[in-house]
Amino acid sequence: MKKREEMSTLFLFNLLLTLTVSINVAYGGGNSQDQNPFTQKAYVSRYWDRHIRNTFPKPSFLLSKASPLTAADTASFTNLAATNTLSTRLQEFCSVAHLLCFLEVLPNLQKHTKDKNFQFYQDAQNFTKYGTSRPSGTDSFKNYATTFFSRPMNNFRRYSRRSAGHLDRFHNYGNDTNDIYENFNTYGTSPAGGTGEFKHYATRANFPELQFTSYSDSSGGRTQSFSSYSEDDNSGWQNFTSYGKNSAGAGNEFSSYGTNANVAASSFANYGSKGTGPNDTFTNYGVLMNVPEETFHSYADGTVGGSESFSNYRVQANVVGDDCFQSYAKSTKEGTQVNFNNYGISANPSSDTFQGYAEGAEGDQKVGFTGYGVNTNSKFKDYAKEGVSFASYNTSSSSSTVGGSLVERWVEPGKLFRESMLKEGTVIAMPDIRDKMPQRSFLPRSILVKLPFSSSKIEELKRVFKVSDNSSMEKMMMESLGECERAPSVGEIKRCVGSVDDMIYFATSVLGHNVGVWTTKNVNGFGKNVMVGRVKGMNGGKVTKSVSCHQSLFPYLLYYCHSVPKVRVYEADLLDPESKAKINHGVAICHMDTTAWSPTHGAFAALGSGPGRIEVCHWIFENDMTWTVAD
Repeated sequence: MKKREEMSTLFLFNLLLTLTVSINVAYGGGNSQDQNPFTQKAYVSRYWDRHIRNTFPKPSFLLSKASPLTAADTASFTNLAATNTLSTRLQEFCSVAHLLCFLEVLPNLQKHTKDKNFQFYQDAQNFTKYGTSRPSGTDSFKNYATTFFSRPMNNFRRYSRRSAGHLDRFHNYGNDTNDIYENFNTYGTSPAGGTGEFKHYATRANFPELQFTSYSDSSGGRTQSFSSYSEDDNSGWQNFTSYGKNSAGAGNEFSSYGTNANVAASSFANYGSKGTGPNDTFTNYGVLMNVPEETFHSYADGTVGGSESFSNYRVQANVVGDDCFQSYAKSTKEGTQVNFNNYGISANPSSDTFQGYAEGAEGDQKVGFTGYGVNTNSKFKDYAKEGVSFASYNTSSSSSTVGGSLVERWVEPGKLFRESMLKEGTVIAMPDIRDKMPQRSFLPRSILVKLPFSSSKIEELKRVFKVSDNSSMEKMMMESLGECERAPSVGEIKRCVGSVDDMIYFATSVLGHNVGVWTTKNVNGFGKNVMVGRVKGMNGGKVTKSVSCHQSLFPYLLYYCHSVPKVRVYEADLLDPESKAKINHGVAICHMDTTAWSPTHGAFAALGSGPGRIEVCHWIFENDMTWTVAD
């Protein structure tokens, strides 16, 4: 019986393949996929016709997200998923199915022995040795791994190791990249004299996973500066292991780490530890971050003499977050001057632990701390009671004040607005509505149903997609699964969908079969002022309900869809304020009942008032969408 079933499956597969080839020939070959009835896009189009009962044009933006897999590939990968062997062809699967996966880094054993002025380097591979044991001279590396779109993996192992009197400049590393994995092992380790300058590391990156192992460790008489690390990033995880450790007579300057980043987890260990006669400054760590998760271990521990200064740690950060700062100037020796300005000065509460400030310090020292202000859940342990100046310790967050500029940082201008702004002729700020998720496609449902999808099966899911333990992808997958699995709020209906037909089925189950799906046409005008042109209310402008769908980070395209009661949905022409030319066609949703919203919601910080007292509107961002009953 088993053999007969296998033969039957093989026969059907071959028949399907033959029909697909025949159809392709009939329609003019592989460039006519839209006409091929065996493509996923054609299947979704037929599914739409069976379930949507109106004559509206099919939404091309939704159909374009259907899986690009051919019928033959779908059959092949479905079989692999059913037998738990999909990982054996993962690289091929991710490529042809347009998924987000981890690719292997190719080795590169190039060695560079002369001064170089690199302008651009973008191959996703291993850069092993650059400038090792270089005497004097100058190296300038301007752009390394910049403007990638999807998941590059780069490993830069050694840069200017054991150099003498050498000037190193690294301008841009991993900037403007989307979902990157970067590993920088050693930068300027064991140098004598010279200077090092690292300007921008992973600025404006989306979902980065960054590892910086050592920067100018064991240096002698060398000055180095790091201008910005992971600035303006969206989500992700970063780890900086050591900076200027075991150095003598070094001058270390670190200007900005994680400023303006959104929902980022970061770890920084060993800054200037066990140095002799250092002059170290660290200016901003986690300033103006949104929901930061930060751990800082060992700043200037065990130093002898010199000067240490830390200016701002998690200052003006927004929305809870957890912080742990362990060991600042611990066991320092006589003659060390230490100062810490501003720890956790923020209007929003967080869970903070600060352990070991100047603990075990020896001899005559000058240690100062100015401004520690967080909520009553904070813990400050092991603080040296003698020889230390402590200016202020605020156990209540109400003592902190937040200016209007900070509110703007938390809530981008134009991101949330009142319904009265949707009037023809009104000039309104347009937020950044660009989709910052990595591009992916839906999976065919035949493959989807054979893959694990629950937090209880995360290990099985990690094996399928070769996700490493404790990686940013594992964390983000768990976050997505957690959001999908959480209990719905009162009156909410929710479902996570990984195929177009699943989304159509869910939307019609909530709203009925006479529905339409809408999104903002493009991203033109973002970050600028736009003028509202013609405005039309969906469903006659009546208060209604909708189904909104938002992307979640997962290897394949995954949407979190949920019913949204008591809303008004509008479409509006968006014009250039000067020329009055139409530049976009926006879709906005106004939540008419905010009673259940938190009083700390950013909408009330930006617009004033409180829960249940005002309506709150926002645009539908690129690649998000809302479903409504059709007019």
